[in-house]
Amino acid sequence: MISKPQPGEYVDYQGTYINMVGDLPVLDVLTASKSNTHALLYSIPLEKEEYAYAPGKWTVKEVVNHMIDTERIFAYRLLAFARGEKQGLPGFEQDDYAKQSFANERLLHDLADEFRAVRESSLYLVRNLNEQQLANIGKSNNNPLSARALVYMMAGHELYHIKILKEKYL
Repeated sequence: MISKPQPGEYVDYQGTYINMVGDLPVLDVLTASKSNTHALLYSIPLEKEEYAYAPGKWTVKEVVNHMIDTERIFAYRLLAFARGEKQGLPGFEQDDYAKQSFANERLLHDLADEFRAVRESSLYLVRNLNEQQLANIGKSNNNPLSARALVYMMAGHELYHIKILKEKYL
């Protein structure tokens, strides 16, 4: 079981994602949400795929693509820190990534399938890390961040965006 990260393993704003997981076993959350999120995305009607709840907000497709991009970035950081990377890793500007994704030119079902595939890859990585690797702390965007915190952030980031999709988009 992967223990919950402690203060000092992440910065305050990252706690939003970590807290989304609550006291549930994070590996169970990651595993279950792979199928649950895929099913939810497949259930979204065609007329909602490019819906944005306010001007300047992302569409459903852009939100899903952001979830995919962020999972990939978190997985890379997780791999790097678990392997003892000493160099700091850069942050990323999510709005710039969203603009360059051209997500609205894609099918939502294709994005849903990609999300499921990326999550499956992340699960292989997470399942094969030991406690020593999970305790490693690296630097991301000039802030300390543990591998363990990244696992929780991966799960919590998805939960956060699914909650927003359900509340504001669907």
